[in-house]
Amino acid sequence: MDAILSYFSSLNPTNFFSALPGNIAQGIIWGLMGLGVFLTYKLLNFADLSVDGSFATGGAVTAIMLLNGQPIWLALIVAIIAGLLAGLVTGLLHTLLGIPDILAGILTQIALYSINLNIMGKSNLPISYRNYSLVISASNINMAIIIGLVIAAIIIAAMYWYFGTEQGSTIRSTGSNPAMSKAQGININVAKVIALSLSNGIVAFSGALFAQYQGFADINMGRGAIVIGLAAVIIGEVLADAFLKRHSNFIVRMVSVIVGGILYYIAMGIVLWLKMPTDDTKLFTAVIVAIFLAAPYLRNKAKTSFKKVAKQNAKNAQ
Repeated sequence: MDAILSYFSSLNPTNFFSALPGNIAQGIIWGLMGLGVFLTYKLLNFADLSVDGSFATGGAVTAIMLLNGQPIWLALIVAIIAGLLAGLVTGLLHTLLGIPDILAGILTQIALYSINLNIMGKSNLPISYRNYSLVISASNINMAIIIGLVIAAIIIAAMYWYFGTEQGSTIRSTGSNPAMSKAQGININVAKVIALSLSNGIVAFSGALFAQYQGFADINMGRGAIVIGLAAVIIGEVLADAFLKRHSNFIVRMVSVIVGGILYYIAMGIVLWLKMPTDDTKLFTAVIVAIFLAAPYLRNKAKTSFKKVAKQNAKNAQ
């Protein structure tokens, strides 16, 4: 009993609230990464695991270009292009060579580990805000949050516009019903390649921002990124369905991904504040994602249960 009281007395709420802005800033960046996952996982119905590699690619390209004296805007553009190429490889492996989606993503992810290591020349490269003009940095959390939200708004607006165009609609159609899309004359392979390229371009861009935010690019910075991206997508989707229900349109779903990323990092902040072992962070991540993945299924199961239906029929009969 004394040990429990001692544990709770050691938890200082001030520590949690002081870390909250940093959690929000990181959540926005990972929410941007989640938009890339949303594009393939929700729109294309494609389980793309290459994002773990392309996230690190964005950071690696940004770091090496800054170290070589290139301006930050050019570094970001090249990082996006590198992500586009990574997605292109995954798409071609799947469409031209017939490799299943999961395996195609894994192959690209494995290849990107060596490519990222070759880009950086070593496993870690520092890019301190003291030495370089960065877009976003942990040295100014409030500005990082503002810049992150502005970038998120621009990307969401661009995605909303693009997926309303003819080409964007073909991608959404391909994900919804590939057979019907093919029957309508849509080249579904081209649509998949374009979507995978765009997805990994967004992911690489978020990786470039995250490397700036934390002040270094690391070869392992993308490890587990797909899980965090899925967490942002699933958490946002569950909350949007819970609060908005039928009013959850396309743009709301994209905004909810950013919200999901923020809530995920706040949840992780709570875990760290509770002084849980940092070595178990991935375990906590898996638990959080599993809970939100199961939530829609359990909710629908509860609605359609025999007892629920019988009760509703009895009520209607009165």
